[in-house]
Order: sequence, then C-alpha cells, then structure tokens
Amino acid sequence: MKKFLIADCLPMTFVVAGVVGLMYLWLSADAAVDLKERLPGSDNKPKDALGADEPVKITGLLVTSDGVPADLPGAWPRFRGPNYDGISTEAVKLARSWPAEGPRVLWSIDVGEGYAGAAVRAGRVYLLDYDQDKQADVVRCLSLNDGKDIWRYSYPVKVKRDHGMSRTVPAVTDQHVVTLGPKGHVTCLEAKTGAFRWMLNLVKEYGTTIPQWYTAQCPLIDDGKAIIAPAGVRPDGTGGVLMMAIDCATGVTVWQTPNPDKWVMTHSSITPMEFKGRRFYVYCGGSTEAGGVIGVSAQDGQVLWKTDVWKVRTNVPMPVVIGEDRIFLAAGYGQYDYGCTMLRLTEAAGKITAQSEFRHSTSVFGSMQHTPVFYDGHIYGVGMNKQLVCLDLQGQPVWASTSANTFGCGPYVIAGGLLYVLNDTGVLTLVEAGSSGYVQLAQAKVLNGVHSWGPMAVASGRLIVRDLTRMVCLDIAGQEGRVVVMPSGVSWTP
Repeated sequence: MKKFLIADCLPMTFVVAGVVGLMYLWLSADAAVDLKERLPGSDNKPKDALGADEPVKITGLLVTSDGVPADLPGAWPRFRGPNYDGISTEAVKLARSWPAEGPRVLWSIDVGEGYAGAAVRAGRVYLLDYDQDKQADVVRCLSLNDGKDIWRYSYPVKVKRDHGMSRTVPAVTDQHVVTLGPKGHVTCLEAKTGAFRWMLNLVKEYGTTIPQWYTAQCPLIDDGKAIIAPAGVRPDGTGGVLMMAIDCATGVTVWQTPNPDKWVMTHSSITPMEFKGRRFYVYCGGSTEAGGVIGVSAQDGQVLWKTDVWKVRTNVPMPVVIGEDRIFLAAGYGQYDYGCTMLRLTEAAGKITAQSEFRHSTSVFGSMQHTPVFYDGHIYGVGMNKQLVCLDLQGQPVWASTSANTFGCGPYVIAGGLLYVLNDTGVLTLVEAGSSGYVQLAQAKVLNGVHSWGPMAVASGRLIVRDLTRMVCLDIAGQEGRVVVMPSGVSWTP
C-alpha cells in the first residue's frame, strides 16, 4: 500500500445550540440494540457534537489499495440518483422475480455503524464511512465489481455513537467527489485518485449548528460547484451564511446567501429546480421560531422566493419537484399537523411566489426519514403507519400496502418501473410501480442486521443496500441485462 499525508483546511471556532433531527434510537453503549421509537428531544446531544476539541488544522491520510474500477457504464452519482428523484432510468432489463434466497449477492463488506448510502460513477462506489477504532471519517472508493477498496481518505474526528455515526451520500463527478461528514466537515477529493483538494469545517468557519443525531444533509455538485447549506449564525448572534457555492477545482467560494432569519441546518438536502427559465436550489431550513422553504438562485445565490407556510422543526425528507411548478414536502415524527404539503410556484412581474395548495396531517401522509418518489403522475412513499402508499397529486392515498405489508423506516427507489422497498430488518420487496393497487412481485431477506435505513443506489443492474454495519451489492438484472464476465475482462450486455 502507498500512503500520502495531506495537510490543508484552516477552520475557526464557533459554538451554537443544536436542533432536533430524526432517527430511531440506538440505546446501548456497546452491542445491544433497542428498537424503541424515539421522540424528538428525548435524549441529549453528545458533548463532542460541536467539535470544541478539534485541532485548528486537520491532517488527512490517503491510502491506496489494489481494487480496480469496474468496466460498467451505470451511474448513481449522488443522493437520490442522477436526476435527484430516486429513479433509475438506465436501459437495463431488470428481473421481475427472484429465487427464494433473493437476488444474487455480488459482494458484501463491513462498514462502520451508520446509515450512509453509496454513490456510483465510472465503475467506482463512493461511501463516507466512520472508523470507530481510529476515530476518523473515511471517504472510501470501492470497485463496483467486487467491493474491494481502491483508495481511502481519512481525517480524525471524534464521533460518539449517536444512533450510528455516518448518514450522508457523497456527490461525485468525473473530476471530484464531495462529502459532508457527521460533524460538518465538507471534503473535496479527486474522484479517481482520492487526492485532497480542500476542506471546510462548517461549525468552526460558518457557525453551523450540527443537528441532533449528526449531519444528514447530502452535498450537491452542480456545474462544477459544491452547493452546501451551512445555515450558520455568527458569534454575535446575527445571521451568517444560509447557502453557498464552492468551486470544486479551487475551493474558492463563488457566492454566499445571507441568513438574516437565523435559520439552522436541518437533515433535509438541497434540491435543484428550474422554473420560468431560472434555475434555483430549494432548501428547507429550520428554527424554533421561524424556518421555512427557500429558493436560491444558482447563478449568484440571490433569494428568488421564500415562504414560511412550511416550517418544520424536524425536516428530514428532501423537497420533491413535481412537474414544472410544484414542490411536494413531507415530514413526520412529532409534527402531526405538518405531514405533507404541495407548494405551487407562480410568477408575476418577475417575482416568484410560493403558495400551498393543501396541507395534510400525518394521519393522511407523513414521512419519517426517506424522501417520497414522484413517478408517472403519482407519489410513492412509506407513511407514518409504515405502509407503502401511492398518493395522487392532492396528497390523498390511491392505495396502501395494508397492515400485512409494512416497511418501517427503510429506503425505496424506482428502477425499470419497479419499486424496491427495504424494511428495517433487511427484507427487500419488489412492487409494481403503478396506481392500480399494491402488486407485490417478489420478496427476500437480503441483510441480517438491524436498522436497514441507508439510502439505496442503483447502477448497471446492481442494487446497493446496507444495514447498520454491513453493505451488500445485489444483482437485480434480468437475464437480458446481466453483466457477462469474459476471459478478457467484463463486457456489458444491455
């Protein structure tokens, strides 16, 4: 193995109060797991959450290994896939049934405790892991072929178990990979080699309050820029930076959006949207007094619109773009009047306004952790009763999976017109994605651990899922779309 020391990043210190995030409870100090539901605010933030004991200058370590990128064309380069919608549109024929033991396991690896999902690009799998023994965040680049490490970049951060450690999905392009760690470290590396480019410490440089249960905002790379929402507050209590764009190649800040309302970071991620010829980023910010939803110009960071009709303290799901002018928002745990809403954007005299078309309580629909999927005129998600539901565009249920088929807080995606839904204990269910009713096609247990909550990734006829401590890659391709291994290498047969 080759080792390289990289020393960069100059953070500064701020300390601010925390907000409430959303997860289930990991109670034990060691091995035992209690699956008791946790109410927001029912436990205390770890003493290390603000990173007061971190060094001013963080030194990272790059280690290269013998893994080789797969010669496969598929990509899932960020949280919720290529188009930010939880849908794979790859032209790969997928299997509509499985043997009793489920899809074939192509590889399986141990991972640190957490819920961080994978990103896939150019035959490589990217994961932000946590090494408990070395007390370090670890950006891992693996082979999509066999799960072997290609390289690892780690930096020391003390993270105590707070219902797992890792939560976020990297964003990757052909040139760069950007991660956002549990305690607010934004790291940019070269995608192929892992070479260090730059790092930001959102807590010490921007006054970010890390949400309870650590950071879950997934980074976004758009037009060569990393888009991050620090939602920071200055030491004097005035608003700092709400959102910012950083040039991935140089680490130079391109623009910053002020935070005069002193919104704080939520677990929700940023969604890009285009409306009336303007591209902007939609973000749900939190606050005990205010908070709301905002649209920030992709060009210069100016606020194009803002509303407080949706101000949710524990906001986890990402905004879902519905067509050209609507945004579906969902929340859950402890926010019974704010289950879901639909915002409609209108423009008059160059000014964009967001108004709510409806708002339903969680008794109609709400989502605790995962972001619903908009597909073929309907919205699919797992509601507060843990059933898979299909909603119309008024937020009303069209069908539900019934109490005999519940899915807890597990993730779901759509690929090839099929819904892949994972429950808490690692049972994977294949469902027809259609409005005519709940049609189950296959089901199998694919993970043996607990808390199978990490977001899924679909690429090249493969599905990557995880539980608390293990990640597996499954072959979900049909016979016509399977990867064929030849003596000279790997070839693709679409």
